[in-house]
Amino acid sequence: MSSTPNPQDLDFIQHAIQLAAEHMRAKDGGPFGALVVRENKIIATGWNKVTSSNDPTAHAEVTAIRAAAASLGTFVLDGCVLYTSCEPCPMCLGAAYWARVERIVFAATRTDAAGAGFDDEELYRELVLPVAERKLPMQQILRDKAVEVFEEWKRLPGKIMY
Repeated sequence: MSSTPNPQDLDFIQHAIQLAAEHMRAKDGGPFGALVVRENKIIATGWNKVTSSNDPTAHAEVTAIRAAAASLGTFVLDGCVLYTSCEPCPMCLGAAYWARVERIVFAATRTDAAGAGFDDEELYRELVLPVAERKLPMQQILRDKAVEVFEEWKRLPGKIMY
């Protein structure tokens, strides 16, 4: 992780922080903002909409990634930078990896977020545990049937890989 930000990074991260503050004050959701940038141009912005949309997945990073993908007409955000007012939670980090962003620039840390009541640390701890040891009960059934669908996928002509 680079310790010396470039001027564009500073401008864009300030914009993400501004989105967080603006939409938090408007009671759109929690204090998080994000934007997706390609070639120093803002492609999309997002902010936390969890409480305003009753969508637990509507974190700032996810809403920005969704908007960027729609704007660009692709699910691959290569060459894009995700700027976010806070270190992404596991879900948002996963979304960034799936979107294939080039890099992530964030302001506050997950520890800072925990201090404000947003503690993702339990999720980070849970993810490394074997399935049987997690707090959220999980049960695997009908694996063979599901694997049949994967086998069909492998043979499917014209599929779009992602």
